[in-house]
Amino acid sequence: MEKQDCVEPIIDTFEERQSHMCIKGGGLSLPECDKPGIPGTVTQRTCVFGGARIVLMPITDSIHLVHGPIGCASCTWDIRGSKSSDSKLYKKGCSTDLKEKDIVFGGERKLYDSIIELHKLHNPGAIFVYATCVSGVIGDDINSVCKEAQNITGCRVIPVQSEGFQDHNKTKGHWIGCDALIDNVIGTSEPDQDSITPFDINIIGEFNVAGDLWGIKPLLEYLGLNIVSTVTGDSKIEDIAKSHRAKLNIVQCQKSSNYLAKKMKKKYGIPSIKVNFFGIESTITSITEIAEFFDDEEMKNRANNLIENGLKHLDNKLEEYRERLNGKTVALYVGGNKAWSLVRAFEELGMEVIMSGTKNGIKEDYENIKNIVKEGTLIVDDANSNELRKLLKKLKPDLLISGAKEKYIALKLGVGFCDFNHDRISAFAGFKGFLEFAKEVDGAVSTSVWNVVSTSIYDE
Repeated sequence: MEKQDCVEPIIDTFEERQSHMCIKGGGLSLPECDKPGIPGTVTQRTCVFGGARIVLMPITDSIHLVHGPIGCASCTWDIRGSKSSDSKLYKKGCSTDLKEKDIVFGGERKLYDSIIELHKLHNPGAIFVYATCVSGVIGDDINSVCKEAQNITGCRVIPVQSEGFQDHNKTKGHWIGCDALIDNVIGTSEPDQDSITPFDINIIGEFNVAGDLWGIKPLLEYLGLNIVSTVTGDSKIEDIAKSHRAKLNIVQCQKSSNYLAKKMKKKYGIPSIKVNFFGIESTITSITEIAEFFDDEEMKNRANNLIENGLKHLDNKLEEYRERLNGKTVALYVGGNKAWSLVRAFEELGMEVIMSGTKNGIKEDYENIKNIVKEGTLIVDDANSNELRKLLKKLKPDLLISGAKEKYIALKLGVGFCDFNHDRISAFAGFKGFLEFAKEVDGAVSTSVWNVVSTSIYDE
């Protein structure tokens, strides 16, 4: 890890934590990252099990069965806020609810009975069985149970070896979820010959949070692309099973799903393009690069029309928001992918990103952040609640972009807040989504409530 540029600590915190924050300067700085939390501090990281659930949970016609105590299922139920255009089966929170006697005598029989009962009740496209810390510690053989249950039911019963204790970073959980798909689902069905076209693609790493996918699909379909599967937002198991016949994978969330794209490249020879449909410039670049990949003149013409019409739709409507937001400052504390992919979108609103950080970042994430933020931007790894509060008081941003856990820290400090994680209700992707994004950001920053809050905690 490169040495940080800051000589003085940025805020008062544990000495061991000081190297996890740095100021970009001279293109040299990266914070220390991807390390276990320090005893005595509180981390807000998600575990390996949570990481696997993030990848697989949006498969809509499947049962997601958590083999562990009920708390594991409760803490990760509906964590993505992903929308579905059809089946709602994935919204059922299912758990084997392991109790003390199960831990003493083993939970395999309970798991088997749960799978059989769930299959009878719902006839799902697949049943994903997630191992948790407890089922891992007691040594339940979920692979054998899943295999036996699959033979009895004829339904895909897929083990996900996602014991939370395997790593301090949920990124490993993303990879385990992707492995479950590549090993058990992708390539297990063939598409109808009539449905195959020269322009078949998969959308990977778009989880349809608040309906983002529905802002992206019309753009791609206008280009003439045939979307074989969306892995995994608003998806069905049979579509994913046929995804190995696509000619191109486009990868939206590179942190969680680039691993899957690499695996599909190695196993099926499918190339991939990294895309980003948040922000005007990013959307235009993504559309252009996809059209250039297929090198089809009609598609290129359609891409030009699409971009031209998209910009016409935005220009006048954005001006009002830009006038109010110009010069305002933003702090990002989000998932690894969003920590860099949103920077340009704020600059397009006239705003300045002065801090970017993530809870589960690896070195690659921070290199991406460093490459896109301006000199002088604070880059922070895994800040706990107390550190985040101190950083907000020191930097005094006009807006914090983060998730539900950080919402009230910001609001109590008099900082505008906008949710860009799993709990938001507005779709931000594509040209229309960017307009909605601008509206929400403006609402958070420009609300008159900040004029009423006369005594700022900043000064305490």
